[in-house]
Amino acid sequence: MPTIIGYHNITKGAKHWLTSPKREEFFGPLGVTNIRTFVDPQDPTRVALMMDVADMDGLQAAMQSKAAADAMAFDGVVPESLVILVESKG
Repeated sequence: MPTIIGYHNITKGAKHWLTSPKREEFFGPLGVTNIRTFVDPQDPTRVALMMDVADMDGLQAAMQSKAAADAMAFDGVVPESLVILVESKG
């Protein structure tokens, strides 16, 4: 099960983003676990998630859905700023 990091900018403030129920609502049914949140202390409009993903193909498909777009809009995510990094074991 790979661990991924997704980082992006937000527009609705760190408190709103941190307390949003949308992460669990969206990622939970996809088998995503161990979700951890991060905020850049120098720029609280930059945030990140680290999580364990059971099905990367399923996650990538889900990220293209209206449900993903709606969750990102609710959370104030700037979609074009999203970068996803996948754990690499070299």
